[in-house]
Amino acid sequence: MKRLATTPTTSTRMSRQKSRDTKIEVDLRRALHAAGLRYRVHRRPVQGVRREADIVFGPSRVAVFIDGCFWHGCPEHATWPKTNADFWRTKIETNRRRDLDTDRKLAEAGWLVIRIWEHEALTTAAAKIHEAVQQRRHTRPDQPK
Repeated sequence: MKRLATTPTTSTRMSRQKSRDTKIEVDLRRALHAAGLRYRVHRRPVQGVRREADIVFGPSRVAVFIDGCFWHGCPEHATWPKTNADFWRTKIETNRRRDLDTDRKLAEAGWLVIRIWEHEALTTAAAKIHEAVQQRRHTRPDQPK
């Protein structure tokens, strides 16, 4: 990807964007912990696959990714920058392709991938994850079928 010159203001703003422990991520982890779920944070669910999930439930094989609306091209909230438009469109579309590839690779390894958009209601997201983890605990995804 060709890197284009940006203004100092833009460069500073983008460098401050957190890639982990964002507010939604921390709030979601608190809600899941309060619901009695235990998990690992920022782990690679599958050895040999260089993709790190935000929240990992190892025994249940559930990997949670919290996607930012801008960075992952949310169908509801994504915006396309006018400055360096080609660069940003390529970046966001590359992120989308990588997300699909990650979902496929983890599914092939027996994992359930849950993607949460940063704008989703915390209670809805936590309930979706809780239900999936509980269901997979009872079906024992680590056992051969």
